[in-house]
Amino acid sequence: MAARLTVGVVSDTHGLVRPEALRALQGADVLLHAGDIGGGHVLEELGRIAPTIAVRGNVDGEGWAWSLPARRRLELGGVAVLLLHDRGSLTLDPRDRIRVVVFGHSHQPLTERRGGVLWFNPGSAGPRRFRLPVSVGRLVIEGGDVRPRLIRLPRA
Repeated sequence: MAARLTVGVVSDTHGLVRPEALRALQGADVLLHAGDIGGGHVLEELGRIAPTIAVRGNVDGEGWAWSLPARRRLELGGVAVLLLHDRGSLTLDPRDRIRVVVFGHSHQPLTERRGGVLWFNPGSAGPRRFRLPVSVGRLVIEGGDVRPRLIRLPRA
């Protein structure tokens, strides 16, 4: 039987670490941050929950973020995952066999399957923007299957 991997997913924190977000991410084996982090302290706090893998977003221009790549290709639980901030001009190469694209930027939570690829945006866990929800996400990877879940946080 294949091992089960729980991946916590967060994006667009913009320097804000909500206690509700930390609680929702508890129990994850690994965390992904899809950019617009807003400060190294965010990654430090997330790192207390689980190993954290992050990419740089368009607001992450300070020195602490320079070492972060704009995108990362990962193998999580035997599944190829592409982590980036803005999917705007992304074109996938079928040879890369990407099964999951994790992204942020829009602050709009999204779970969508197209052409065998799961497109997953956890929404924003940072300051509320317009009337959009504040949310994080989880991916459960087991036996090559990926089950996404969006977690809406209490109104802030």
